[in-house]
Amino acid sequence: MTLYHSATSPYVRKVMVLAHEAGLLDRIALVPASGTPLDPGTVPVGANPLGKVPVLTRPDGGALYDSRVICRYLDALAGHRFYPTGARQWDCLTLEATADGMLDAALLMVYESRLRPDAMQMPQIVEGHWSKIARSLATLEERWMAYLAGPLCMGQIALACALGYLDLRHGARGWRDMAPQLGAWQAKMDARDAMIATAPPN
Repeated sequence: MTLYHSATSPYVRKVMVLAHEAGLLDRIALVPASGTPLDPGTVPVGANPLGKVPVLTRPDGGALYDSRVICRYLDALAGHRFYPTGARQWDCLTLEATADGMLDAALLMVYESRLRPDAMQMPQIVEGHWSKIARSLATLEERWMAYLAGPLCMGQIALACALGYLDLRHGARGWRDMAPQLGAWQAKMDARDAMIATAPPN
């Protein structure tokens, strides 16, 4: 398999952490690729017409894209270990969706400052995106700590990568002050070998 990736993409990091945890790294070749909404850059648009990473090409099938699709595929190869069954399945999927929504908002905040000319930037847009993240942090802190104490699942991996991206791009906002229990959980996740190996460059 070939994974088109960017070292700073939190969506790619989700895939890479899962590959580490599942023992699948030796089956995946990595090819650097990157782009923006304004220019797909080196992302293989023939494999992913959306022009985004990650993209996973397979020797026995078509390309897969969107981190959630790729993670489900890799989990199947690993023996269905990271998406639980039963009632916990829905919690895992909801947690992954929450984490990805936080990532979407955090990335749009970056695009607002990096891709728009200064005269066209809207601070209200940035703060609107941050409010989604802040609400999510409050909900996770209030309702999800018991679940996060349970067995490792894809929802937890996704959340750890989302919080890591907040550290990378929005660290000055001090999310740990808003969610200290979540911050303590993240510290434990950050100590895992898979998280250390996939830490983005500053």
